[in-house]
Amino acid sequence: MAIRDRWAALLLWGAVLAAGLAAPSFLSGYALSLLGRFLALGLVTVGVVWTWGYGGILSLGQGVFFGLGGYALAMHLKLESLGSDPLPDFMVWNGLAHLPWWWAPFRSPGFALAMVVVLPGVAAALLGVLLFRRRVSGVYVSLITQALALAFSLLLISQQGLTGGFNGLTNFSTLFGLPLASSAAQRTLYWVTVLCLAGALAGSHRLLTTGVGRLLVAIRDSENRIRFLGYDPVPSKVFAFTLGAVLAGIGGALFTLHVGVISPAMVGVVPSIEMVIWAAAGGRDRLLGAVAATVAGNLVKDWVSSAVPELWLYVMGGLFVAVATVRWPSVREIALRWPGHVPRAVLGEEVADA
Repeated sequence: MAIRDRWAALLLWGAVLAAGLAAPSFLSGYALSLLGRFLALGLVTVGVVWTWGYGGILSLGQGVFFGLGGYALAMHLKLESLGSDPLPDFMVWNGLAHLPWWWAPFRSPGFALAMVVVLPGVAAALLGVLLFRRRVSGVYVSLITQALALAFSLLLISQQGLTGGFNGLTNFSTLFGLPLASSAAQRTLYWVTVLCLAGALAGSHRLLTTGVGRLLVAIRDSENRIRFLGYDPVPSKVFAFTLGAVLAGIGGALFTLHVGVISPAMVGVVPSIEMVIWAAAGGRDRLLGAVAATVAGNLVKDWVSSAVPELWLYVMGGLFVAVATVRWPSVREIALRWPGHVPRAVLGEEVADA
């Protein structure tokens, strides 16, 4: 029975991956762009699941790491689109005479891609060590990370001559010399996003079955007991926090490519809270549920904010209150009510041999 369910799970998720890869064949350019954006955000939500669902660290500042990844790639795209111009337009408007020294390395695409991972990873590791070595936990971590998200967005706005200010970085034309506006580039970008998300989900599932994943979950459930048993929970918590940041940075870079802009409005407090809401709505410790909730929630957001723009913030506030105060059943729990319809292995549950 267990083997049959595992094969059913493999076949089902193989079919989902195949359908995702084939989406450019039956979706319009606009719909494909929307789906690519939402899948990039799904990668960010996988990071939230690692940080909060498995690490027990409720971070309300994932937008910082999302922004670091997005800005790292956007800086390269902006420099690549200059042509013969010596400076980006916003620097000229603000009276800068020379390109800042820390912008210059981003002319290299390899360096920019490396920084998409390194910047959020190093920032999260340093912050994690500072917080968790001092046993800062619970609501205090949430408040500190939320304050960092607010400070980061204000810093970006205030340094208009260096970061583009409130408008952020936009007007990208090429990536690695290829025109971003072409349909071929859009399809390729979409496929890269799907494969990155699939890799993150597969890697996460595998990692959870190792000693690292089991120890992390044990720390989440009872950190004091783990200390009593002789384990230091700090490295595991820093690992989860850093992994969540790296996934957020990669998602931010992919989202920037899909949208064609990165700005302070995308990295502040409100986007960070939205990331947590999607993870909570899908089941904070359920990778696939969180991704599904991210895609579905953003589809609803796109529809509601287009039809009734002033209503969306109230809807988002209501969702935040609901997921914070009410114990909703997860996608897994709902599906298990009909075990004959959904293989339990698909949902990540061990099934004993009959």
